[in-house]
Amino acid sequence: MKKHLTRRTFIKTTSGLCIAPMIVGGLAETSSVEVDDKQQSIYDEFPAQDPEQVREMVGVSHGNVTRVRELLALHPSLAKATWDWGFGDWETALGAASHVGNNEIARLLIANGARPDIFTFAMFGNLDVVKAYIMANPGIQKIHGPHGLTLMHHARVGGEQSKPVVEYLQQVGDADIVQASSPLSEEEKLMYTGDYSFGTDANLKMRINVNKDGTLSITRLPVGTNRRIFYLGNHEFYPTGAPAVRVRFEVQLGKSKSLSIIDGTPTLTAQRDV
Repeated sequence: MKKHLTRRTFIKTTSGLCIAPMIVGGLAETSSVEVDDKQQSIYDEFPAQDPEQVREMVGVSHGNVTRVRELLALHPSLAKATWDWGFGDWETALGAASHVGNNEIARLLIANGARPDIFTFAMFGNLDVVKAYIMANPGIQKIHGPHGLTLMHHARVGGEQSKPVVEYLQQVGDADIVQASSPLSEEEKLMYTGDYSFGTDANLKMRINVNKDGTLSITRLPVGTNRRIFYLGNHEFYPTGAPAVRVRFEVQLGKSKSLSIIDGTPTLTAQRDV
């Protein structure tokens, strides 16, 4: 939700924090300067960046270079934007460009201050840098990027330029350990699917769906991002990009009665709707 404050009210509200001069270009440094009453839109998280723009930047960095340029023109620091798609599946704008192999967007973000990592260098085909990472940190090639995508995946989407990195990672090994899910029968899928309510608001729910590819996903309602869940057995799953999180179902007489989300400690329990 966005709140609307006048510039005069905003200066009065924030003067004790010593940030008003920075916001109005120094005009608040003297009480003799008239400040107009034009409204400004101030979002709840200010001075942190607007979450809506952060999320959009990470989203469009997968392939919309025109919109990336527009957002960078508004706020160059959005080049470092990072978004949690759910359960701790964090992705940077540069991480988005890197895992789809978009060189143009990746280099544009770096030119504006984005911080490259081993996944970006693998996509670029920077063999010496990838080697240095692994030599300095043996086993780092096992770490997954956003959405659980492997280091080898990032090298492959780099195309011709990153073939030497692909070959090197094949020699090193353990750079392409993909997320796996135990198989589920159609009957087992129906055991879990449905809406699960939590909290005092009747609209707050977690929905378990069957995806087009036959896998299951979890989504928070009324709005939320669809996240695939991987079956571990014994009525436990984990969400994509968050292998330490557990989605655990309580099953009675062949039907799930509730689900619990456990992120180190129990975070939420929701009851299945009748």
